[in-house]
Amino acid sequence: MKINGFPVISKQEVVALIKDGDTVAFSGFGAAGAAKAVPVILAEHAKNEHRHGRKFRLRVLSGASSGDYIDNDLARADAISWRAPYQGGKTLRDQINRQEVEYVDMHLSHVPQTVAAGFFGKVDVAVVEATEITPDGRVYLSASIGASPTWLACADKVIIELNHRHSPRLRELADIFMIPPPPRRCPINVQTPLAKIGWSYAQVDPKKVTGIVENDEPDQIRAFSQEDETSEKIADHVIQFLLNEKSAGRIPPEFFPLQAGVGNTANAVLAGLGRHPDIPPFYMYSEVFQDSMMDLMDTGKLLGASATSLTIIPEKLTQLVDNMDFYNQKIVLRPQEISNHPGIIRRLGVIAMNTALEMDIYGNVNSSHLLGTHIMNGVGGSGEFTRNSHLSIFMTPSIAKTGKISSVVPMIPHVDNNEHSVQVVVTEQGLADLRGLGPLERADKIINTCAHPLYRPYLKDYLAKGTCGHICHDLTRCFELHRNFKEYGSMLSGL
Repeated sequence: MKINGFPVISKQEVVALIKDGDTVAFSGFGAAGAAKAVPVILAEHAKNEHRHGRKFRLRVLSGASSGDYIDNDLARADAISWRAPYQGGKTLRDQINRQEVEYVDMHLSHVPQTVAAGFFGKVDVAVVEATEITPDGRVYLSASIGASPTWLACADKVIIELNHRHSPRLRELADIFMIPPPPRRCPINVQTPLAKIGWSYAQVDPKKVTGIVENDEPDQIRAFSQEDETSEKIADHVIQFLLNEKSAGRIPPEFFPLQAGVGNTANAVLAGLGRHPDIPPFYMYSEVFQDSMMDLMDTGKLLGASATSLTIIPEKLTQLVDNMDFYNQKIVLRPQEISNHPGIIRRLGVIAMNTALEMDIYGNVNSSHLLGTHIMNGVGGSGEFTRNSHLSIFMTPSIAKTGKISSVVPMIPHVDNNEHSVQVVVTEQGLADLRGLGPLERADKIINTCAHPLYRPYLKDYLAKGTCGHICHDLTRCFELHRNFKEYGSMLSGL
């Protein structure tokens, strides 16, 4: 059987195409538009190979995390030897932290150029989900763009997962533009969040397409939990800060475009912005289009959104497709090299709002590693937006595990975004605007505004007894809270 001239291939033909040690690039940004059928086939094949004493492990690329099929199912089959640039599965995370899988954590906009330049070696096979492929090699992607256009261009062989669950009308949102290699790069002509400069399809050499695998599964998108008191307090602080900036004239009356990370806190902030009568309707220039954004768009508070994926639950995706004539005027999906491009972020004056695991008293932020050693997910796109935004905001609860962990510490053992890029930090305790402050001023403000009252005496004592140059630290105590947690289960004794 053939579809538009390309053969529909069986499980046996899939596993014949992919060998132990191959680099396989999967579509997907989050679970949106992620390959689904082929990872399951490969996981089954890996288990069978291992039962017979044969090796089968792959080097795995994706746009960002890619849902359970890749980051859990393939990992459980011990089928991953190397992973980049981001991951979101507990099984894979544990393997990485046991040094069983090599993991390259990197900025997401860097991925296409890194792969195209050959820094990771050749891409043996690309597995890309689409709603259609034409005989001349036009590939209409599904719920995400991510790095799929790069995979199609760079891979030696291509498998198209034709997903019949996704509507062909998703192509109406796509704006696919490929950046030429340096040094022949012109300015990217995105002057507004909804500007379109490319095509509704990605392109592949038809000779590279080895086959089609049909699929009818929805994306594995789960709803976030309801807002809690802590996230609502953080949202209130952020909203009041933005209103003050607007009153001071540092945010124009029409507002700047917003970017928001993924998670309950970011969703709470967006929901709060939507409810507040003094926040004008606004645009977003972000990585993912989330459930909360769709709600804001329905009420007219969100005028439009640029992203690289539709990370919304299946019910909302159905609603979007059923009302495509409304949403196709308000949503643009781009490759991640464009959605996260530093030049566009700076040009548009984006306000970046991301979440942290912890911060230190000077405003350095760790968003990826527990205790400086164990990966959670990765840096993702937070660095690209933080470094280049008009305003960079990081949010986190002040404590975790009922107070056994403080999110404000003397020194973070892993830095994703440093003090030179982070402008504002927020917990439910308060918001610290660090702009224009020297190190000791920043430390005083973060301790007294953002740290939980349980930890303020310790942090003040640390600062008072530290050795001061331009920055004050006590190198014998700077990781004392982390050592306490590892040894006693609490950063402060008695908790």
